[in-house]
Amino acid sequence: MLMETYWKAVDDLFAKVRNTQRENIITAGKMVADSIEQGGCIHLSSICHHIEHDLIYRGGGPIFYKHFTYNLNVDNPARARDRSDMDLNMEGLAAYALKASKVRPGDVLFLSSVSGRTASVVDLAYEAKKMGVKVIALSSMEYARQVDPVHSSGKKLYEMVDLTLDNCAPAAEAMIEVEGLEPRFAAASGIASDYIMWSVTSVAVEELMKRGITPGILKSANFPGGNDYNKSFVEPQYEEKGY
Repeated sequence: MLMETYWKAVDDLFAKVRNTQRENIITAGKMVADSIEQGGCIHLSSICHHIEHDLIYRGGGPIFYKHFTYNLNVDNPARARDRSDMDLNMEGLAAYALKASKVRPGDVLFLSSVSGRTASVVDLAYEAKKMGVKVIALSSMEYARQVDPVHSSGKKLYEMVDLTLDNCAPAAEAMIEVEGLEPRFAAASGIASDYIMWSVTSVAVEELMKRGITPGILKSANFPGGNDYNKSFVEPQYEEKGY
């Protein structure tokens, strides 16, 4: 069955993550703990089609992860025209977003581009690094090494960040050849990145507790007493201490 083939592919993917990324995951977790211990904040930008939502304000998860998102809304209902002769490069928007945010030097920013070349992500990493933020990327190194950079720096994501966590996805994402289908099937990066991020979180929580810092861990708001616990203890502690 295709389902069993998929299960085997996921098992192999997770095993590859464990075998190749263990030290990087430990390093990332300690970077998070270091930042929190020093009063920093931990920001999650979009990770592999938004798996960061599985870590932010979730029962069993830490309060210290916070979204970092931005957009530019333009209201201009003029008629459609050819603009191919114009320079539409949006580099620099990330610098504005960072300056308008609560991000500070010494914070940690997680971001992601599976290919390692997504222009907006690379620009965010570039500007965050200039600001003194520790940047951790999730990317597929197999994919990233096969594509050309598009950022004006001439670099891809893994070439400009403090640490890269390889989600071990194959180039172009899909894991499985299926007879009768021309494209390969089943994307790898999302499920691998979620696995990696919870692993990083495990290291960070353990490391903080070794240092005498007990991070706020949320209870499910829908379970009896959970919401009261979060509102009366976890959220106030975060606002006061950052964890």
